[in-house]
Amino acid sequence: MPRLTNHLVKSLLFALACAAAISTFAAPDTNSVFSKRAEAEFQRTKQLYWTNANNPSNAWVFASACYDLTEFAPTEARRGEIAKLGIAACQQLVTREPKSAAGHYYLGMNYGELAEAEAPSLAAYRLVHEVEREFKTAQALDEKVDFAGPARCLGLLYRDAPGWPLSIGNKWKAREQLERADKLAPGYPENQLNLAESFLQWRDSEEAEKSLKKLETTWHSAQTNLTGAAWEKSWRDWAVRRAGAKAEFQKLFKRVPGT
Repeated sequence: MPRLTNHLVKSLLFALACAAAISTFAAPDTNSVFSKRAEAEFQRTKQLYWTNANNPSNAWVFASACYDLTEFAPTEARRGEIAKLGIAACQQLVTREPKSAAGHYYLGMNYGELAEAEAPSLAAYRLVHEVEREFKTAQALDEKVDFAGPARCLGLLYRDAPGWPLSIGNKWKAREQLERADKLAPGYPENQLNLAESFLQWRDSEEAEKSLKKLETTWHSAQTNLTGAAWEKSWRDWAVRRAGAKAEFQKLFKRVPGT
């Protein structure tokens, strides 16, 4: 199931929910299609979960749908309500099955959305550590879940959070985790995009160029592997971000990547 982790960054806590650092925009009619799909998947998985809440996959798949739907929530209050549904489902799951990597992973994702919804309250900042804990637990159980999602999300968390003593931000931890995600799932465009965007943010032209080149070599094969309506939004967003990263590279370093 594709992860839509490239929301528009509006605040620190939104970044902590694993949003990408490059803003993306879509035509209203396109977003309407995607929002309707997210709502339909939310309703479908909610019914499955309510029918059999003891089924582990029903719980985390519903939590995943909750996370996806939060992107289209009309208000922060509604975003929080949806995230809490995903949190409750995952909390019940990991209580029954503490070794469920997917349960801990999607619990962390929805904690992040709840933090964004409640920002800038103190409670929201406290959730940062809950997010980190769940991703680290998921990583220890199965680091390959969701195309190396735990490492990817930890990397973004460490990259975008303020550093000590305010929070847990750490450039070196961020790089370690983002590179780990790429090593585990090198064919997943999100992992290379996060690296490229991060190296641009850190003004590292050599590593940014390497990431963009690698992205070019894996782009076509990924398009043949990640297909269907469920991936359309991801590809729309990835294409915008790739173009943005190339433009940012040229702006910062006064040349086209690869020249």
